[in-house]
Amino acid sequence: MQATANPRVLIDVVIPRIGVESRANRLALDAAIIVGFALFVAVCAQFSVRLPFTVVPITGQTFGVLLTGGALGSRRGGLSMLVYMVIGMASVPVFAPSSEFLKEKTFHLLFPWSGVSGRVWDLPSGGYIVGFVLAAFLVGLLAERGWVLRSKFPVALIIGNLAVYAVGLPWLAWKLGSDFGQTLEWGLYPFMGGDVVKLLAAALVLPGAWVLVDRLKGSRPRD
Repeated sequence: MQATANPRVLIDVVIPRIGVESRANRLALDAAIIVGFALFVAVCAQFSVRLPFTVVPITGQTFGVLLTGGALGSRRGGLSMLVYMVIGMASVPVFAPSSEFLKEKTFHLLFPWSGVSGRVWDLPSGGYIVGFVLAAFLVGLLAERGWVLRSKFPVALIIGNLAVYAVGLPWLAWKLGSDFGQTLEWGLYPFMGGDVVKLLAAALVLPGAWVLVDRLKGSRPRD
């Protein structure tokens, strides 16, 4: 994405690439941004809530994924979540804490760091992680088209959230051998309330960040 006078996504306003002349420097800047947001989602994953009736905990990951897509755009957002997935598969514990770790507690809030790693195809929650890539790409694509700054941004977030389930639910059924009804009971219904909270938070944070940045830079508010 080339820097323009009117960048399409938030990161190009916060960290403009105007003045970064060489292609190598632009690539290095993008790489740092992509890795940085992957680590941001890893932190979000550490905010977990155990549910006794499912192997998949409620986490802050989806909130981080949606913000990543909306802030970075389609390519960098999707790549950031791909990096997140690859880091976790490289034995770095960036995924959400396991249900075994959460067995003796209901909440886990960042410390002590208790992430897990592993090959996504070995994890019941692996489909959700793969879905993060698609979700960040889709939300980023809509952000590039101006949806973040319009009333339909919540629709973009819902689309991203549905993308996570579109991959995660069939994957969960495959790993656990569950039927359709069981899959929804274990992998969808318990999380709907938390999803509403995370979607509302993302719908406030990203447009709010645009307003704040515009005010700090003395720009005219965007439509």
